[in-house]
Amino acid sequence: MLVLIGVLLVIVGFAIRLNPLVVVTVAGIVTALLGGLNPLQILEAFGSGFASSRSVTIFAVVLPVIGIIEYFGLQEQAKNLIAKLARLTAGRVLLAYLAIRQITAAVGLTSIGGHAQAVRPLVFPMAEGAALRRYGHVPEHIKERIKGHSAAADNVGVFFGEDVFVAVGSILLITTFVDTTYHLHLEPLQLALWAIPTAIAAFLIHGFRLLRLDRALDREFANTTTADEAAATAGDTK
Repeated sequence: MLVLIGVLLVIVGFAIRLNPLVVVTVAGIVTALLGGLNPLQILEAFGSGFASSRSVTIFAVVLPVIGIIEYFGLQEQAKNLIAKLARLTAGRVLLAYLAIRQITAAVGLTSIGGHAQAVRPLVFPMAEGAALRRYGHVPEHIKERIKGHSAAADNVGVFFGEDVFVAVGSILLITTFVDTTYHLHLEPLQLALWAIPTAIAAFLIHGFRLLRLDRALDREFANTTTADEAAATAGDTK
């Protein structure tokens, strides 16, 4: 049971907001030492883990490209484009992205979107541009709310969409686990088909939340306008 101390270290480290990389590394080393591994074996385990999962470092290649296109005005162009489309709102932009993200993930194209690749340079600026066109100005706390909904649209879309694809890692993990643990044979296609109703429900529920965002912003800006008018009237009276 001592090896579970590593889990406790992760929980405590995240709770006090330490650097996640440092927390996970220290927790891994402590767990390995308590498990009886020597320093050389620990180093070998870290090296094997990095080599088998090196694809996760691809973002280091993508980030400079995103930085360059943002430097040359990608976000501003996205805002300007959306500002010209009168019927689009922040919620409708995010709803469209949710649909695209879920459909592409369902056919295995999970790398098309993503926070770094799409949400930050494109989706959020487009949603913000729609809000600017509709309300004229967007306070900082509203921008943060739109950012959160933009990231959530990406998360929900890929999470519930990818399970419809039969060759995704989660489907293969489930079938392997059930086969080796419970000796039950499941076809990946069976799981993928059963994931379709869940994906549809996720789209409807989160789509409703995105459309409700527009109503919430309408109410907030209406209240702000009313308060400003009342303050202006009081000033004129004085």
